[in-house]
Amino acid sequence: MALADNAGCAKPSEDFPFPEIIELNVGGQVYITRHPTLVSVPGSLLWEMFTQKNVRSLARDSKGRFFVDRDGFLFRYILDYMRDQQLVLPDHFPERNRLQREAEYFMLPELVKMLAPKLSKQNSLGDDPCQSDPEELSPNADATRNLTSASAMLPSAMTGGPGVSVTTGVGASGTDVRRAGFITIGYRGSYTLGRDSQTDAKFRRVARIMVCGKTSLAKEVFGDTLNESRDPDRPPERYTSRYYLKFTFLEQAFDKLADAGFHMVACNSTGTCAFAHDQTDDRIWTSYTEYVFYRE
Repeated sequence: MALADNAGCAKPSEDFPFPEIIELNVGGQVYITRHPTLVSVPGSLLWEMFTQKNVRSLARDSKGRFFVDRDGFLFRYILDYMRDQQLVLPDHFPERNRLQREAEYFMLPELVKMLAPKLSKQNSLGDDPCQSDPEELSPNADATRNLTSASAMLPSAMTGGPGVSVTTGVGASGTDVRRAGFITIGYRGSYTLGRDSQTDAKFRRVARIMVCGKTSLAKEVFGDTLNESRDPDRPPERYTSRYYLKFTFLEQAFDKLADAGFHMVACNSTGTCAFAHDQTDDRIWTSYTEYVFYRE
């Protein structure tokens, strides 16, 4: 079909093969936008892709959508910028550096400048409404802060300072300081019970064991058995409720927590009941249970 280009002039379809509405698959995330949006920044990678005449050279997925092998989550900000050349990010946006890298890949120099860290006259971070948290700007900030905290704690612990509990052991650096914190283990289970309560209940296996707490503690306790695919870039000192374990045995999770020095301090559970079928009196009981562990 004939389509107006970015200057508003119509061209024959053989010279301009793209439709008005374009579907994109970016890293598994589907976006639908207008062709003028994709070519709104001359010289950008998207402009080069969607102004060429040989449309067959562009990669497509199984449903015929144009495919771009980049971060699908961050592309929403790239597309927002392409619409009006403005940048609006959520407060305390944690992936500013990664978004800057995406802007470089898509050849958007003005967006790259907007995402670059701003320094004040005192060589400190300026007041930028889209500024990332300070630790995001330096990959070594967490390690530096942790070492500083550990150094401050050790003298008080060695002298019996009040309110300080430190467990030490020999490690690669000579001393292993265990930090205090909470980890919450949650799971959802269900079982079917017939009208005769004396019959054996039909239990279903635990589908998934969820892990909530500080990222660094969760990784310390569960190591490679922790599935981080739902929250892969969470900084060590931040909290998450999206991790889960690759195994489904509660006792195995409890063993790992006990080995790491945690002990259970609280638990709670909720349950609901529903009839399995209209023709029977079988009932399905569903419960959600959480266990809270703490290490001093």
